[in-house]
Amino acid sequence: MIHQYLQRSRSAGDRRRGAVPGSTSRLKGARVPFAAASAAAAISLLAVANPATANVTAKSGSGATLTVADVAPFTGIDAALGPTYLVSCDGATNAINSAGGVLGHQFKCKAVDTRGDPADAVPAVRQMYASTSNLALVIGLTSDEAASVVPIINSNKTVMFGMTGQSEFDHTHFPYFYRLVPPDLAESYAMVAIAKYDYHYKRVALAFGNDIGSQTFVTPAIQSLKKAGLKLVDNETLDLSATTFRTEASKIIASHPDVIFTEALGPTEAAFLTELKQQNGGKVIPVVGTSATISPDWYKSVSAAVGASTLSSNYAADNLVVETSGPAYQGFAKAILAEKGKVGNTGNFSTYLSAPGAVHLYDGINLAALAMIEAKGTSPSVYRNFITKIGDGVPGAVVVHTFAAGAAALKAGKQIRYEGPGGPTNFDSYHDSTGIFQIDKYGSSGQVVVSGNIPTTQLRAVS
Repeated sequence: MIHQYLQRSRSAGDRRRGAVPGSTSRLKGARVPFAAASAAAAISLLAVANPATANVTAKSGSGATLTVADVAPFTGIDAALGPTYLVSCDGATNAINSAGGVLGHQFKCKAVDTRGDPADAVPAVRQMYASTSNLALVIGLTSDEAASVVPIINSNKTVMFGMTGQSEFDHTHFPYFYRLVPPDLAESYAMVAIAKYDYHYKRVALAFGNDIGSQTFVTPAIQSLKKAGLKLVDNETLDLSATTFRTEASKIIASHPDVIFTEALGPTEAAFLTELKQQNGGKVIPVVGTSATISPDWYKSVSAAVGASTLSSNYAADNLVVETSGPAYQGFAKAILAEKGKVGNTGNFSTYLSAPGAVHLYDGINLAALAMIEAKGTSPSVYRNFITKIGDGVPGAVVVHTFAAGAAALKAGKQIRYEGPGGPTNFDSYHDSTGIFQIDKYGSSGQVVVSGNIPTTQLRAVS
């Protein structure tokens, strides 16, 4: 599987420009299914769902405001994900509006709370269609709800950029679905590569939340650890509704791991690591997190629990290489930092510049907006055909790094290739475009620091 993933990766040479040690990089909400069979069944059952709400998407006349819907958890155990995506949505659409909008239209963002639960996500999406006019694009879509709602959104012919890492989207074709983040199994391999090659750990414990998105890292991590010759000493599932984790912490300590692989969102990680530290004589066992742990909320709660300096010296995470300087980064940083204080109010706001959900959805929104201009229409059934062309480019295309530059070039009659902070795209037949992994750490004040890249040879060796 990883060989296919690597073949689809964005250009390593282009993307390595972002890996400058000591620079600020980028959060993510990408995930995999807890039970692939049940998720696949959900896809097949829901693919024909909700026909009554079809064709509600944007086909408006000039001047109507177009809506970008952020379909993600705003409440529940993964409540930090929705606001992260909304920061990106507001930043991108405000920059687009400031540059004149698209074909006479301005944009606005709308939060659609899935609560991180398919049972809540399906009616929320149906209500979105019933109550939203001029819906131009959907973003978000974590593994908590993607398998349930992507078929509905696709049947309504609405373009979407998803953050889910679920592997079934590697080989199930939804014409309106696009993804700029890797499958979760690739993230599991990256975590193993970090442990083996960068820190030379030999004994690994797992501590993942009991939500769908976290648990789906577990099986590929176990398989990868075995191939890498590392010993799995314990595997604990953390109940995200619990308030104490003394039993889990005690078992992990007794197994004597060198490192803990983890993803537990909400207050769970802080509570778990606090009890682990207390029972371990005041010492923190090093952790390697998924890219979802690169988050202002996660950092704020965990650093408060174990200490900022302690976390800084005992934490690493995988992430995708992104730009940290140059025109793409500058435009992105300006757009995101303009939203400070408007959405969310926790942690170091600059961490959003390293958050996968902020970076890749910003790129997705810009790709969609530029595709509308190229298509001379805002209907998703029309403009979706130009997204790959704008992202991957054509011979002779002018490279642009912001919406404003791309809109100006298109107005001048030029062909363009958009390269945003997430780097160049290389879409496959399933509309996936993913990139090269890097290793991120936290500085003492919560800033994200890039400590290196993960060579593809290492990922292949552990996959």
